[in-house]
Amino acid sequence: MYDVIIVGAGPAGLTAAIYTGRAKLKTLVIESNIPGGNAGITDMIENYPGFPQGINGGELMALFLEQAENFGAELVYDQVIHITSGEGVHKLITSGGEYRTRAIIIAAGARRRELEVVGEKEYMGKGVSYCATCDGLFFQNTPVAVIGGGDSAVKEALYLSDIASRVYLVHRREGFRANETSLDKMFKDDRIELKLNKIVKRIEGDNTLMKNIVLYDVLSGQEEKLSVEGVFVSIGMLPASEFLSDLVELSNGYIVTDENMMTSVTGIFAAGDVRAKKLRQVSTAVGDGAMAAAAVTEFLKE
Repeated sequence: MYDVIIVGAGPAGLTAAIYTGRAKLKTLVIESNIPGGNAGITDMIENYPGFPQGINGGELMALFLEQAENFGAELVYDQVIHITSGEGVHKLITSGGEYRTRAIIIAAGARRRELEVVGEKEYMGKGVSYCATCDGLFFQNTPVAVIGGGDSAVKEALYLSDIASRVYLVHRREGFRANETSLDKMFKDDRIELKLNKIVKRIEGDNTLMKNIVLYDVLSGQEEKLSVEGVFVSIGMLPASEFLSDLVELSNGYIVTDENMMTSVTGIFAAGDVRAKKLRQVSTAVGDGAMAAAAVTEFLKE
């Protein structure tokens, strides 16, 4: 029996673990992939306070994890499949077994949205990727495309411009949602070519690797075949909340909480990107994690 189990070892989950560990609560963190979440695979984080020159996302998350473990938090790698609640005890069914706890903080984060076009699944891992910092080095001195127009897409294009021979940024509109600093860098980078008002219609290749993407111009209706060896999809996120079923209240898949991060079920809290909110950044995830941990500490005292 744990005092609190935290689902997810991203910025929110690890911050919560730091706080619950300091409060001397028996804390378990369950992570299905790698510690750090999306922040952990970000090449450079430039807007987190305290690092005026920026810091590699993996390095920052490693520090988070070290601090949580220093305060006694345990980390296991497992996949939560289902959660049940009753009589003040929550049971987490995982791929490896089951765990019981008095309180839960769900900080499972969000994953990259897929294009859902012909050829995407066929060439996944064969040219199609959802993480430039994970797979970018496989495409040294070759042309690649980045799909999207938000912060993550622009940052991935900038990252890949130092690796690939050419980076095409494909965006369905002319306007961008990315921050102005990143946009200024992108517009000045002559290795990045913009393909605006276009969407990916299909991904083509041979029996082993993708070879090109077919773009559709939303204004003219014309198609264009773009020869690239890699395509990096960055068109938004989907909350990792499938395992919750109907357990807690959701809004478009995101967990609804009150101001203390409590969900619709007593004793279950949520923090970070999986929570319904406007801004999803490392700094807001840290705030969520701290608030959720404080709320759990108070809840268990009561």
